[in-house]
Amino acid sequence: MVVGIVGLGLMGGSMGLALKGVGEVGKIVGYDHNAEHCKTALAHDLVDEIVTWEELKKSDVIFLAIPVEGIIKALGELEDVSEETTIIDLGSTKSKIVKNIPPAIRKNVVPAHPMTGTEKYGPHAAIANLYRGKIVVLCNIEESGERQKIIAYTLFEAIGMRVVTMDAEEHDRHAAYISHLPHAISYALANAVLAQEDSENILILAAGGFKDMSRLAKSSPVMWEEIFKQNRDNLLEAMDHFEAELKTCRKLINDSNWEGVKKWMEEAKKLHDIL
Repeated sequence: MVVGIVGLGLMGGSMGLALKGVGEVGKIVGYDHNAEHCKTALAHDLVDEIVTWEELKKSDVIFLAIPVEGIIKALGELEDVSEETTIIDLGSTKSKIVKNIPPAIRKNVVPAHPMTGTEKYGPHAAIANLYRGKIVVLCNIEESGERQKIIAYTLFEAIGMRVVTMDAEEHDRHAAYISHLPHAISYALANAVLAQEDSENILILAAGGFKDMSRLAKSSPVMWEEIFKQNRDNLLEAMDHFEAELKTCRKLINDSNWEGVKKWMEEAKKLHDIL
């Protein structure tokens, strides 16, 4: 089958590389508004060919690896695809996408969120094993066509992903805590340190802990601005709970309650029994 990829950055480019070894895939074509991204994608063999929008619409499978608002706009421009076409969006939030799928192509669309990524972005960041061993969440797939569900499962499992299903609103709430809140914290940490320390001290003293915590602040502000916007209410709820925990820690330290600090930390360590 012919697979089309809209958006040739980290997610789309890595998808192109991952699908190269899948037997069911015959040809991979790409589309991106950014001409430089197109050139880089071809140079790095992320796709076999760059095509026009009209040509892309003839693909058997279309991956939408672009921001949420772009996905919604693209879905509106794909209403005339064949009823056999499978459209898989890779948006980081799902509720708004699901609510905005045109009824004419609802069965064509499989809303998906691969739980993977790096702090890097653009086609240069694409890596072949980005998806391998990771989870992909498929949302509200009871509304997708049987053919489309089978193709989505087949392709995701072929590139080494484990498929789980979830309601879109449930997904967005969980993502706020597990993905979106950590990015907000990382940006906040980076800004707090930049406001208090000069670059020389940061370079000399910043060790593993700070580097690990601040790594996510390298992520694309353009992309994460939109994610925060799309998942605003869930993210604010997650921030409230995080702030409450930080206040608990602050009070324990302020009261010199070191036994309480230790118990608070021991409670947090239970997370790694799960992970």
